[in-house]
Amino acid sequence: MELVEATAENLDALVERWYTLASSMEEYDKLNELTYADVNDVSGDGFRALLDEEAVTIYLIVHEGESIGYVTLREGHHSSRKYSQYLRIVDLIIDEGHRNQGHGAEVVNRVKEVAQDWDCDHLKVSCEWHNEGARRFYRETGLRPKQVDYALSLE
Repeated sequence: MELVEATAENLDALVERWYTLASSMEEYDKLNELTYADVNDVSGDGFRALLDEEAVTIYLIVHEGESIGYVTLREGHHSSRKYSQYLRIVDLIIDEGHRNQGHGAEVVNRVKEVAQDWDCDHLKVSCEWHNEGARRFYRETGLRPKQVDYALSLE
């Protein structure tokens, strides 16, 4: 498995995978409801902006020459903390036919290496509170719960 930096040529594949991921998050909270009725309604502009953002890197996950998902990483800094340099996993998606085969754990291990190469001192990720599968996955890859996000709809 390798991580290959995504480019504008990969926009359609990124949008399709993102839509799959975002759609699956709708079941966990009303605040995850998408405005798009269909993947064809989604513009590539969001990914195009991310590809241009200096603190963000998107990698295609390639296994045996085939792209099977992507991971979005964002570098960050907490200047007031001893452990100040972090790398956040923003999105991690493995295509349906390639799940539960160890690819996700391999991606997290590779992301740990990337974080170390970039002189980060810790790794972060968030997931939906009720998504026990994701919570279990991240615990099994060595991450631990650290804080909880709260949200309030203002409708």
